[in-house]
Amino acid sequence: MSDKQLYLKPNVVIEPLVDRWYAWSHLISPATAAMNITGRHMNIMESFVMAPAIHVEAVLNPKMRGGPFMDIPEKRVNEVKAIQQQTLDKQQPLIQFSKAIKELDRLLAMEGKGFGMEALYEKVPEELKGYIELYYDRHNNPGFRFFEPLLYESKYYNKSMQSIALWVTDNDHRPFALSTPRLDEPNVLHLEIPFDHPGIDELARMKRNPKSLKDIKDLLGITPEQEPLFETLFTDTPPPPYQRYTGDKIRMRYFGHACILIETKDISILVDPLISYYGYDSEVTHYSDVHLPDKIDYVLITHNHQDHILFETLLPLRHKIRNIIVPHTNSGKLEDPDLKLMFNHIGFNNIVSMEEMETLRFSDSVITSLPFTGEHSDMNILTKACYLVRIGDFKLLFLADSRIVEPALYKHIQKSIGNVDVMFLGMECDGAPLSWLYGPLLTKKLSREQDNSRRLSGSDCDKGMSLINIFHPKEAYVYAMGQEPWVEFISSIKYTDESNPIVQSNRLVAECHQKDIIAERLFGEKELLYEKEASVAV
Repeated sequence: MSDKQLYLKPNVVIEPLVDRWYAWSHLISPATAAMNITGRHMNIMESFVMAPAIHVEAVLNPKMRGGPFMDIPEKRVNEVKAIQQQTLDKQQPLIQFSKAIKELDRLLAMEGKGFGMEALYEKVPEELKGYIELYYDRHNNPGFRFFEPLLYESKYYNKSMQSIALWVTDNDHRPFALSTPRLDEPNVLHLEIPFDHPGIDELARMKRNPKSLKDIKDLLGITPEQEPLFETLFTDTPPPPYQRYTGDKIRMRYFGHACILIETKDISILVDPLISYYGYDSEVTHYSDVHLPDKIDYVLITHNHQDHILFETLLPLRHKIRNIIVPHTNSGKLEDPDLKLMFNHIGFNNIVSMEEMETLRFSDSVITSLPFTGEHSDMNILTKACYLVRIGDFKLLFLADSRIVEPALYKHIQKSIGNVDVMFLGMECDGAPLSWLYGPLLTKKLSREQDNSRRLSGSDCDKGMSLINIFHPKEAYVYAMGQEPWVEFISSIKYTDESNPIVQSNRLVAECHQKDIIAERLFGEKELLYEKEASVAV
């Protein structure tokens, strides 16, 4: 069997983990990883160990969905204790780094009074010396920035934290990604390999291109004890052949959440990849990886949130992707890590960072990076972009989770890019409070009122219609709602017909119809074909 040419089964999960927690971008960048380990993981584990019954009860309560509660049976508390102790043993450098950041914030609050800062460098905690620059803003408020590339070269970036879990699935259910670590399970194989390991690419290729079992075992370092479970991940049944698009039109395919594939016979562009990879029967009709081309020319990343950068999708696609476009930043701010640096350090060597209003031209197509406001809780986050994709004369505008806080901005953008043919807009308009995502990065506690007023919210109907009235699309699609079942473990969202985002998006669709604009809230899958010179779907 070892020499037989086999395929990876279509329903094998390749799940990336950091310290046994689901990997997302803030667990890669060293500074944000340190703060999340201490401010999220350690807190949740300590809470579970002290009172596991409270967690068991909370995860059964829909009102607690997405909260800091482990979805783990009470009887497994000792296994959580083991992960807790392992974290304390292995992550001392990051734990001390996190404490140093808090200490530096206190130092600046007490002594950063608008006078020269040079003497303060002597008081910077040892863990941070040489990795930061102190500064004042224009109002004499003190702050600091990291020399982030140096952090990746230091002991604070530890690839041994990274691993992947492999198993065969037949459903979409998983515990909420930000609150529950992955314990050992008899059907799950853990490989202690970093995310830049070439074996991940070869394993992913085996979904379409067979390889001998011996070769992939050797590449991944599979031990004799791991072999029986590893061999269950493969089949000699080939996948259905991919039907490459060869028509003369523009094909748009919606893959769920904020993921859109744009294809012509010459190019392919994939926006915010979050794909249900797994070939099992589902109540929701949807595209999977079998519907992706063998080469993806451009992947567009709109912003640095866990439902828009999904390593579980991106790592298996790495061997197909020619270019990833990310919003540019090198601010060095704790809350705004550099995406190009991050991707480079997990094995992606084809990253293009784009400034606001910068344009990239290729073939008969143009990609323009546009400003993005809202959905970041009024944090000074620069790593975010909307995108205009123009193919021939046809324009598609991807606004992600934008919230129009100043209409004049978008009127200026419209003067530059003109009206568009199709617009995609996220309308998760309630949004979680600031602390839900950024809480571990804050060293000063917010009041409940402040926290709840600064939400991770996209557009409601009024905001969305303002954008439609500025860009005058012929078609408008609501997306990025987190509704699909394969997104729930990342977004924690489960709507009813009475949920405000559903009510608001229904209103927007109805108002568009009154204006003779084709409109729909996308769900599951959708395919449309467009003429390059026309603005009507065929």
